[in-house]
Amino acid sequence: MEKIHSLSGMLDLISHKTQKEDIANRIFHTEEILRNIFESYSFSEIRTPALESSSLFKRSVGDTSDIVNKELYSFFDKNEKSITLRPEGTASVIRSIVQKKIENEKHKLWYLGPMWRYERPQKGRYRQFYQAGIEILGYPEGLAELEIVSIICAINKVLELENTVIKINHLGNNKTKHNYCEALKEFLVPLSSKLDDKDLERLNKNPLRILDSKSADTQEILKDGPKIIDYLSDSALNTLNIIKDTFSGDCDIEIDPNLVRGLDYYTGFVFEAVSSSLGAQDAYIGGGRYDELCKQLGGKDLPAIGMAIGIERLASLAKTYKESKTLISFIILSSNIEPKAYKIAHKLRSLNNSIDIDVQLSDGSLKSKLRRANKDNAAYALILGEDELKSKNITTRKPQRRHVFVFKILHPIWRPYWVFNLYFF
Repeated sequence: MEKIHSLSGMLDLISHKTQKEDIANRIFHTEEILRNIFESYSFSEIRTPALESSSLFKRSVGDTSDIVNKELYSFFDKNEKSITLRPEGTASVIRSIVQKKIENEKHKLWYLGPMWRYERPQKGRYRQFYQAGIEILGYPEGLAELEIVSIICAINKVLELENTVIKINHLGNNKTKHNYCEALKEFLVPLSSKLDDKDLERLNKNPLRILDSKSADTQEILKDGPKIIDYLSDSALNTLNIIKDTFSGDCDIEIDPNLVRGLDYYTGFVFEAVSSSLGAQDAYIGGGRYDELCKQLGGKDLPAIGMAIGIERLASLAKTYKESKTLISFIILSSNIEPKAYKIAHKLRSLNNSIDIDVQLSDGSLKSKLRRANKDNAAYALILGEDELKSKNITTRKPQRRHVFVFKILHPIWRPYWVFNLYFF
């Protein structure tokens, strides 16, 4: 019978206790670190459905984006309603806030979960990928921007990331964007024959998106074009300078006048954290302010700023790994004593949280079970048979050695925490 494989761009993740640098281990550890950082900044978790109405992303992300035009996993359900697997997290968060009618409240939220985009699978980029993010809602431009950048610096520090830069820019207000887009059009229209079809479409629909072009020819043309930074108000320029000055000692920060981000809902301050270690697709964090999105989705005015983190990319950069607890392999030699033996193992777990207890559930010889304990890098094997239970002694040995320890079971009130700390730690 033909084997069924996972779909292209979909990755299985299985934790391996003995392989710290395995991609699954790196991802799980990275997620744990992020949770701890978010909670240390007093953010609350939010979980939204994987499936949303397709109109949500067409209204929020923008019909000029590659996500909407090419990458959505959309289909009709049994009621002939067009639904989509979420390609990003922000739109769902805002939809939830509007639906619950809590736009008048302030929120500091974080999320983590799978997203889907139908794009070409490559290193660090999958069709199902994991994204973490934070959304700061109800706070105008100012301290919220500092909070965002502070979190990025914390992530870089805790995960010991190297070769990283935080790129920042400001898109200004609607008047700023209008004036700049007109200047950009005036500059590019005479050169339109040199633009590819995608950039020509952007020029007609949303000229600002041309700054995000992946075409090397377009980027070369833009070097001589107008810069949005020349159209910004003193207030916007001040925001950029304050952020750069505040964190320049902790993170490498540079102002990038071509940075616009790939989603249409961004307004004001935008940013990316990039690493040269990732190659051409070098961004692992991105985000910005999106003050108009809530109203765009049928809600009230709500100042907002957020960021998204590509877990796979971030995990590939991380230099720190979770320190494993001491692993104890618990070997039961007789089926007749399994319930009693397992009770002992259960008690061990409850009394000492500095160890992991792996009860070997399968049948097999002592030799084979010791081999498995050795393969799993267990620090010790506890061997319990009928003789050990009668004598109230447990045979203990290091799997990779022949030396054997024997210690007493303190019965009827067994206190293995003391024994383990005395003999092994």
